[in-house]
Amino acid sequence: MTTNAVAESRRVSEASFFDEFARRKTAAQLGPIDQRVVARYRSPGRLWAKELCCRLAGDLAGLRILDVGCGEGENSMLLASLGAKVTGIDISPAAIELARERAELSGLSASTEFVCAPLEQAALPEKSFDLIWGDNVLHHVLPVLDESLGILARAAKPNARMLFIEPINLCPALRRIRFLVPVHTEVTPGERPLEQHDLAIIGRHLVGLRKRHFLFLGRLAPFLLPGNRFEEASLLRRALVTSMVAIDSVLLSVPKVEVLGGMSVLYGRAAPARA
Repeated sequence: MTTNAVAESRRVSEASFFDEFARRKTAAQLGPIDQRVVARYRSPGRLWAKELCCRLAGDLAGLRILDVGCGEGENSMLLASLGAKVTGIDISPAAIELARERAELSGLSASTEFVCAPLEQAALPEKSFDLIWGDNVLHHVLPVLDESLGILARAAKPNARMLFIEPINLCPALRRIRFLVPVHTEVTPGERPLEQHDLAIIGRHLVGLRKRHFLFLGRLAPFLLPGNRFEEASLLRRALVTSMVAIDSVLLSVPKVEVLGGMSVLYGRAAPARA
């Protein structure tokens, strides 16, 4: 099989996986963005990865944001609700359709647009975005990670901020233990957490790359939060989870302990586009 054929096979597999995932959404799940969520991120803390990203992004009013791997538009709705003009891009036609429906239901169609295309084939305008935002997307494009980041850097305005939330594997022993735990997860073929050599590639495209690690004790959060929805959980459950992630914040700030984290916020400025 040729290199192009392998790449196309990967893209088709990814699109099919997320098409099926999107089709499982019910009308209730698709509803407008919860204003409790908007309120939470309007004054974000530092204990949760997405909160930190919103804090780092600062005032979003009027910013042009590219939401990479936007899926069904959950983050796009949040960013638009906080004042940004958002372009979401995703490989899944079904997910993009849901994102457009969600924008309509949330009254955010005027401040969002959605593009269905593989990142490496998308015709993104150069030097157009104030912020590149990606939530669990880079580990899906590992075979074309360098190329994908180059495309994003070219789409970013000079010195634009780039923010990514990604699963990481900096402790192989912990990864092996994870496979012994009977927790069902749905993954695409070839998907895996980012490793040190992947971070080196990212560092070539994000000037001043910094990392903040999450999810050591926080890995238990899904067992305490029904549907993993923080705002909908009871006060007791929210207090327990908040305590766990607060402990994580302290533990994972220690250099030799940070490798125990399972998720990272990776951030920096877009590197000048390479010729």
